[in-house]
Amino acid sequence: MTLAKKNLPNRVKVGNKYVGEGESVFFIAEIGNNHNGDYYLAKRSIEEAVKAGADAVKLQKRFINETFAKELVDKPQNKDQIFGKTYGEYRQALELNQEEFAKLKALSDSLGVIFFATPFDKKSTDFLEEINVPVYKVASFDVTNIPLLEYVAKKGKPMFLSTGMCTIEELDEAVDAILKHNDQLIIKHCVSVYPSPDEKINLKTIPLLKERYAPLPIGYSGHEQDTLPTLAAVTLGAVSVERHFTLDRSLPGPDHATVSIEPETFNSMVRDTRRIEKAFGEPVKKFTEEEKKTREKHSKSIVSAAAIPAGTVISASMLTCKSPGYGLKPNMIEKVIGKKTKVDIPLDTVIKHDDVMWG
Repeated sequence: MTLAKKNLPNRVKVGNKYVGEGESVFFIAEIGNNHNGDYYLAKRSIEEAVKAGADAVKLQKRFINETFAKELVDKPQNKDQIFGKTYGEYRQALELNQEEFAKLKALSDSLGVIFFATPFDKKSTDFLEEINVPVYKVASFDVTNIPLLEYVAKKGKPMFLSTGMCTIEELDEAVDAILKHNDQLIIKHCVSVYPSPDEKINLKTIPLLKERYAPLPIGYSGHEQDTLPTLAAVTLGAVSVERHFTLDRSLPGPDHATVSIEPETFNSMVRDTRRIEKAFGEPVKKFTEEEKKTREKHSKSIVSAAAIPAGTVISASMLTCKSPGYGLKPNMIEKVIGKKTKVDIPLDTVIKHDDVMWG
């Protein structure tokens, strides 16, 4: 793999933020097609995602005849909550035009959130390049689409790559293809089951990817219906989280109810993650100031098990260990045995350093 031949980054700059080692988890609200082809629904979704704590908002872009063959474009649709009589009509109804994309990017810029999208074909990549998105996402569907991966990579911008529905060998090939042109890559563990039950999520893939593609940043793109697996992914080292975002899970469309979370849940997920980040702390063993009072009260000291007159040679039978902990520590007991006392020590009394003749 090219991976072993390059000096790869452990963090990647996305817009005005970094994603990777030592950085706060980067949250992406995947609006996707949950705007249902409605510019104003997309606009409100972005505004609510910002309030919910998203670092970035992401849409999807397809040119229908570039992404799907005629047999799929012409396939009849008979599902509920589908826009159009054929698959092509349904997909076309979900697309926003370039002017709308540009306005949504300008809105996002004004709100301080990063705006980008997933292109599903080369023409869509050029479409997004024209509005100057700062980063690209390639979906799991296209892990094996090496021509598209290389086309996007050659744009020279950071890339997120989801890893659902592929083998590890196919993922190796995809990563290798991207790294030939662009090392600003963030790989995201993903399971393309909609929604994903717990037993399918397989979060232990995250440390595997961290080791296999080190030092590249590893994230998580989740399709569960709550946030617990996402929080677990963070504890396993995911540095970026992507979750489908909707204003209302009862809206028509394929992703709203199955894999999307609403603003309140998204915000709760962000808040819980920030708590986890604080709780992570540093890789050092600390003895905090706040612990000292508790330690002084409840840790153990050497205590007299009998009255010990001044000048007495101390024996083991004269000693025990009890709280409080301001006296000689129990690990000193062998050093105390055989020494003489300087003062009278009553029964059941904490023995202090100055009570013993050390010379």
